[in-house]
Amino acid sequence: MADRLLVTPSTDLLALTASLVDIPSVSHHEQQIVALLEAELRSVPWLETVRIGDNLVARTQLGRHYRVILGGHTDTVPANGDNGSSSSDGSTVWGVGSADMKGGIAVMLELARTVAAPAVDVTYVFYAREEVALVHSGLREIERERPDLLEGDIAILGEPTGAALEAGCQGTMRLRVTLLGARAHTARAWMGRNAIHRLGNVLSLLGTYVPRRPVIDGCEYHEGLQAVFVEGGTAGNVVPDRAVLTVNHRFAPDRMSAEAERHVREVLAPALDEGDFVEVVDVASAARPHLTHPLLAAFCGRNDLSVRAKLGWTDVAFFAERGIPAANFGPGDAEISHTAGEYIEREFLEFAYQALRDLLTVGV
Repeated sequence: MADRLLVTPSTDLLALTASLVDIPSVSHHEQQIVALLEAELRSVPWLETVRIGDNLVARTQLGRHYRVILGGHTDTVPANGDNGSSSSDGSTVWGVGSADMKGGIAVMLELARTVAAPAVDVTYVFYAREEVALVHSGLREIERERPDLLEGDIAILGEPTGAALEAGCQGTMRLRVTLLGARAHTARAWMGRNAIHRLGNVLSLLGTYVPRRPVIDGCEYHEGLQAVFVEGGTAGNVVPDRAVLTVNHRFAPDRMSAEAERHVREVLAPALDEGDFVEVVDVASAARPHLTHPLLAAFCGRNDLSVRAKLGWTDVAFFAERGIPAANFGPGDAEISHTAGEYIEREFLEFAYQALRDLLTVGV
């Protein structure tokens, strides 16, 4: 992190974050926070502001050579214990969503209402329902209604990264593995075949699985293959004839989703017999780093940003699928997101503001 703040925000970003934390916005209930953001942004004369459902897009129309998209989700997970409202000691704010990602939203809001003549055109996207299933994503809703609002040259999402740049993201898929057996009375178990016992071979393969750690554009990704759900059993005196295991695979951005699926099927194949089957439940593609784009390269270089791979999945993949290089950069800490002690620190908020302001006001 830089040793000094080059540009001081006109607003106390920590206090602004606390005020946003105090507005409940659990997924599907973002109306109140979006109303506040809309009121703020509609009063900014250099922005065109559009509301689509519980999503808000504000953008400049200055005819600049490049357009930067700054995006962030307004929803949070449910409160954990008593962290539904904020608390602060003057340098840190605690509360649900403080790191993921109301701190990032506070930075975006302050940039939107203070950077009047950026060197690049800017689109600020505040979207709903990121913390739930992909089908509910506010980004998809905006795309259905106004795809032109999501056009740009690069996208930076304010996901919590500790003010480092996390490049691209890994893909994720869930697969359901169904193993078959033969039902029998447990008093004569030898007459059947226990499908639950058969899970042992599959779990053994998963337990000894060695994940790839490919390096892409200097960023090391770390894949994973984990059992996450088990289902089976009919009655207390019946040998089960069916068992289901759900597996989650995290795959690096040098693999397409189809290739990642083939890989999982190859890993599981030695434990499967005729009649068993594997089906994909859901999948979200990965996103490559694209660190050579001039805007991203300048952003990292001028601010001396630490750069690493994004191991989780984020909406950078949404933009990457549409040909827009995207990265994650936000003031929070992902490791404490969704925990009872979730917090965000002033110095990270102010550094994120300064770095993004530099990008918007200087460009390349």
